[in-house]
Amino acid sequence: MVRRCLLTFKPFRIFVVGVGFFSLCFLMTSLGGQFSAKRLGDSPFTIRTEVLGGVESRGVLRKISDMLEVILKRMDTLSKLDNSSSTDARRLDELSSAINRFQPAGLVEKIQAIAQNVSNMAIRVEQILQSSMMQGRVRDGTTSQCEVPRDSRFPECPGKVDWMRARWTSDPCYAFYGVDGSDCSFLVYLSEVEWFCPPLAWRNQTSPPTQHTQQAKSPKRQAAFRTDLSVLLEQVGSGKESLSFMKRRIRRLAQQWATAANRLDVKLGQRWRDQKKILVHVGFLTEESGDVFSPKVLKGGPLGEMVQWADILTALHVLGHNLKISMSVKDLQGFLGVPPGRGSCPLTGPLPFDLIYTDYHGLQQMKQHMGLSLKKHKCHIRVIDTFGTEPAYNHEEYATLHGYRTNWGYWNLNPRQYMTMFPHTPDNSFMGFVSEELNETEKRSIQQNKVNNMAVVYGKEASMWKLQQGKDSFLEILHRYMEVHGTVYYETQRPPEVPPFVKNHGLLPQHELQQLLRKAKLFIGFGFPYEGPAPLEAIANGCIFLQPKFQPPHSSLNHEFFRGKPTSREVFSQHPYAEQYIGRPHVMTVDYNNSLEFDSAIKEIMKTKVEPFLPYEYTCEGMLERVHAYVQNQDFCVPEPPFVPTNFSRQGSAAAVRPNGPLFVPIPNSTALGWTSNVTAPTAWPPLSSLRLLVSQEGQSCVDACHSAGFICEPAHFRFINNKESLRGLEVQCEVVDSEINHILPAFSVLRRECGLQREPLLFSCAGHSPKYRRVCPCRDYRRGQVALCRDCL
Repeated sequence: MVRRCLLTFKPFRIFVVGVGFFSLCFLMTSLGGQFSAKRLGDSPFTIRTEVLGGVESRGVLRKISDMLEVILKRMDTLSKLDNSSSTDARRLDELSSAINRFQPAGLVEKIQAIAQNVSNMAIRVEQILQSSMMQGRVRDGTTSQCEVPRDSRFPECPGKVDWMRARWTSDPCYAFYGVDGSDCSFLVYLSEVEWFCPPLAWRNQTSPPTQHTQQAKSPKRQAAFRTDLSVLLEQVGSGKESLSFMKRRIRRLAQQWATAANRLDVKLGQRWRDQKKILVHVGFLTEESGDVFSPKVLKGGPLGEMVQWADILTALHVLGHNLKISMSVKDLQGFLGVPPGRGSCPLTGPLPFDLIYTDYHGLQQMKQHMGLSLKKHKCHIRVIDTFGTEPAYNHEEYATLHGYRTNWGYWNLNPRQYMTMFPHTPDNSFMGFVSEELNETEKRSIQQNKVNNMAVVYGKEASMWKLQQGKDSFLEILHRYMEVHGTVYYETQRPPEVPPFVKNHGLLPQHELQQLLRKAKLFIGFGFPYEGPAPLEAIANGCIFLQPKFQPPHSSLNHEFFRGKPTSREVFSQHPYAEQYIGRPHVMTVDYNNSLEFDSAIKEIMKTKVEPFLPYEYTCEGMLERVHAYVQNQDFCVPEPPFVPTNFSRQGSAAAVRPNGPLFVPIPNSTALGWTSNVTAPTAWPPLSSLRLLVSQEGQSCVDACHSAGFICEPAHFRFINNKESLRGLEVQCEVVDSEINHILPAFSVLRRECGLQREPLLFSCAGHSPKYRRVCPCRDYRRGQVALCRDCL
């Protein structure tokens, strides 16, 4: 039986006969829209011609599909030319004959012949097109109109045209925007879609280039608190165990979110809140990123990221924002309006969202599919980043030159666009998550039913019981005093890593784990995982958390887990937040290698009575309060002008003259300086009323210097203290004041009397430190139980 595939192009009609080309027709219709080449720079006219099989052959099929797509566009262009000569018609007939010669015995076995013929066919179509277009331009007199301009205002234009001539077929998106291989189409694209060439005088332009299109100003709408989560649950979707876990969590905490929303609504009064259009793209759960988390949800795998994402989604929904949720690259492309192709071209219009929450995986996917638009729109992005990204790693050029380049980081974002799970990196914003809050009745019940000699081990995977060296010795000590329980996942046999005296319950559902923690007196960590949500849940259920002290501290310099992460932070215990912000009696940090110290700690824990405790910032209300403040006040799309002290006048003065007195004055009962009340403070968030200016010791970071004084380092205030006024206020003796690019600046050397100011705002760093310099540090106050916000921030 003869099978036919009909390709119709006015005024040409080509009938293709043959079993072999039936396969190509099937590829073109069934696969053409689904596959793309792996390498962005590959031309669809270039393909390896050796016989391949398996995975490699599928890659070749994708190449063939791309080539056919381009060929069809070229032939469609030819069909619209009214100057086709008899020679062109003859060449098209030859193409038809070439197509008819496809007669491979099998698609995979004879893929070499298909690939070579398609390549030849593509090249011949291109030759005919170029010839016909040139003839048409000569007759129409448009050749002069499409000469490449030499304009000093657009110095990159000639180079970009050369690039387009050589590579315009590397991405179908160029054809989507009308590029057809002619210089005219290159110049139209480079002046109207991108911005590298000047506008063409003969074009009837009614709008500026895509890259310069301003975000459409839609009328502001007021956000209203929501307590019904049914719409959110539907948006989250299904089909993965990770999504089911997130939905179970959202349902379980629904009443607490509703109560928190009502409380915050009362606290904020009738204050207007802008409703934002927000896209949440959970990159690490997409199939394209590999999604190694979903299959492990029921096998003891890490849940912290899913806990945080579920709470972020709920907080944004409850706050009343217009939310879209993406769990795949296809969803991402649809929501953003990405043109078809491989991401080389910009978006077709303004960004349809005010904010985009994603992670590092999602950021990489956005880069791949948004092309040039990412640079323009990246100020709208917020990156959920568990362990934080320090400024030295975030600045691409600086990181590359000074040894801070890793597989993450280097995105040149404002460091506050990274949002962490715990407030360990003040250069970033603290997003956090929530832990279940108990009412007074539940708290009393827990205290009455505590089993004084019961301990639960923090470690759901058997591998965690392997990691801690000397585990057997301290577990033996613990076993002397307490009944030890575990929640280690297993399928059929008890994990051999778990000692026989441990009562292993297996992996428990969340509500059963809660009941176990409500009975236990002690929750004990082995040193891994770092900074997870479980210790806070245990403390909230009345447990004392015992954790190991790290000597020396763990960091990217000495520990495999942190190696490659964009931070130099030193971790002195398994859960630094619990140690620093909660502390005794709820948290005890000891040296597990010291058996006497460990033994003493167990005895102390058995004697100590504690009430369930949960920091306010990890309650539903605390998270709503924090996320509300970020959404309404953080705006990284508005350029921050350099702060020039001479531009600010004294209160009541009409002229902008340098004030007679200092900008920074001593604060009563403190060694820090604050903003003077005699000078009008520039508008900022956090407001300058929260500023506390002080200096660090040599080798001390601003993170530690501020924390030692009872404050938090505030990177938003760096631009107000990066000047001689602050040095003068701190009575720093400077013989030389230089402006440089270095992440420890502003700082000064006491020995050499050298002072340095920061020249690159992206490198303002709370974390930077040097043994030779003392840092000039912008600290701030903070609300009780909410370190992310200053006292006047809400």
